[in-house]
Amino acid sequence: MKHALLLTLAGTALSPLAAYAASPQEVLTTYADIAEATYGDSLQAARNLRGHVEALIATPSPQTLQAARAAWIAARVPYQQSEVFRFGNPIVDEWEGKVNAWPLDEGLIDYVDASYGGVSDENDYAALNVIANPTFTLSGKEIDAGEITPELIAQVLHEADEVESNVASGYHAIEFLLWGQDLNGTEHGAGARPWTDYASGETCSNGNCDRRGDYLLAATDLLITDLEYMSAQWAEGGAARAQVLEDETAGISAMLTGMGSLSYGEQAGERMKLGVMLNDPEEEHDCFSDNTHNSHYYDGLGMRNVYLGEYVRIDGSVVTGASLSDLVAEADSAVDDALRRDLDHTMLKLGQIKSTAEAGLSYDQMLARDNAAGEALIMGAVDALVAQTRSIERAVTALGAQEIGFEGSDSLDNPDAVFQ
Repeated sequence: MKHALLLTLAGTALSPLAAYAASPQEVLTTYADIAEATYGDSLQAARNLRGHVEALIATPSPQTLQAARAAWIAARVPYQQSEVFRFGNPIVDEWEGKVNAWPLDEGLIDYVDASYGGVSDENDYAALNVIANPTFTLSGKEIDAGEITPELIAQVLHEADEVESNVASGYHAIEFLLWGQDLNGTEHGAGARPWTDYASGETCSNGNCDRRGDYLLAATDLLITDLEYMSAQWAEGGAARAQVLEDETAGISAMLTGMGSLSYGEQAGERMKLGVMLNDPEEEHDCFSDNTHNSHYYDGLGMRNVYLGEYVRIDGSVVTGASLSDLVAEADSAVDDALRRDLDHTMLKLGQIKSTAEAGLSYDQMLARDNAAGEALIMGAVDALVAQTRSIERAVTALGAQEIGFEGSDSLDNPDAVFQ
């Protein structure tokens, strides 16, 4: 269970910041420009992924499956940098569950190993297997799923029966369809779905290969549609951009809220420390592909982008401008220096996890109960993120913000509750 970390901070409102070298309006414009670019890159990468998905379905082979997997991993790079725009921006937070919800009961979508189990007390549809069943009953209603479409996924299947783990759309549904289940526990190895799961005729493995391809393509098309929507929200005339720019106090608070909540409760707590406490690879963010080290790294980079007012696009160009750092430095240069150092230290610790995973020790191995070195790597990053959050709190104070709520996590705030 998450708790709100409430900061009640004495000070003036943000209006005096207009006298600073960088005005709040300029800072917020940079923030919106970076959001537009980050979601735009995410959209471009998703469209590239679709091309590889089409190739896999048209000509299944080890090569086309591997190319689709590589395109999925590349698509995560810009998207994870966008997560800092959550929490403080309701338009983003209300939408995010469509594209990045996890963990998921993958048996809703496709076949699973016998060890997975079946229907649970929490989810009647944990083993529904839509791909194998063109008709089924959901919430007492007969569903015709003879044609798997983006509309079926979005309007019928996703969070079916209001169960959050019924994740039918987004990056992780696609990830599952490309990799399959990771049955290695805390041993090395990702999911190993065979390319023949998309083959035709007698070569088809595990049945329903045509419907599996239909689901993968529909889910990818839906991801593109959802990213088109969010890109438009941050473009000129978009609702998210307008909301941020219309009120300087609320806009700066949104920036700080996004940084603090992602840094503390979401990444340090729910995504990292919780997995260490439970020694559970199911708590990995990208559990099917063993790409969690990259997701953590680019989440961290997204926070740094927002604070420094700089984002490197996938084509190598740079979006930059007046930054939150400029405002904090004007108010208290020591606070700005400390936060910059903490952001750099966090990236160092996340980079160590990333390089270690790329050298062959995967993130799920780091979570193993007897892997003290792996735990130290993860907890080093957790500690850096918590320290970074304290510096964000000091930046809030320096800017005179009066009340900001950061997301919390039982794993950080009340560890005993995790095991209750």
